[in-house]
Amino acid sequence: VVPFSYDLEANSADIEWDGLFLSNGPGDPTMCPETVKSIQYAMTLDPPRPIFGICLGNQLLSLAAGASTYKLKYGNRGMNQPCIDLRTGRCYITPQNHGFAVDSASLPPMWKPLFLNANDDSNEGIIHTSKPFFSVQFHPEASGGPFDTAFL
Repeated sequence: VVPFSYDLEANSADIEWDGLFLSNGPGDPTMCPETVKSIQYAMTLDPPRPIFGICLGNQLLSLAAGASTYKLKYGNRGMNQPCIDLRTGRCYITPQNHGFAVDSASLPPMWKPLFLNANDDSNEGIIHTSKPFFSVQFHPEASGGPFDTAFL
């Protein structure tokens, strides 16, 4: 566990890690440039190490990939946000608490949306098409199903 401002590239010899977990948190993801820089470094490693993000982690991974984010008018909050898995078409009822979203149209090549909010069509997750990088905007750890999204 490291703080949001940890410089992974400058301190890579000081820490052993097998993957990156980008946790949730409050606020505007563009206010975390140090974190985005570390994620970008991690994305360049060969062989790639897994990266998984939730909530703010979805937004940070998207920014690191080159996408953009925007402020939602009201935010998505509560325990009953319907999210569609774009791989299967299955809808999950998810807990959420965020005021920003990823602009799906800004995702660069090799990235695609993973989940979509059925209420407002906002992005609910992204996935890289060939590397083990993905994230979700909702909170699978809150066990809304309670096991619906345990596969994540």
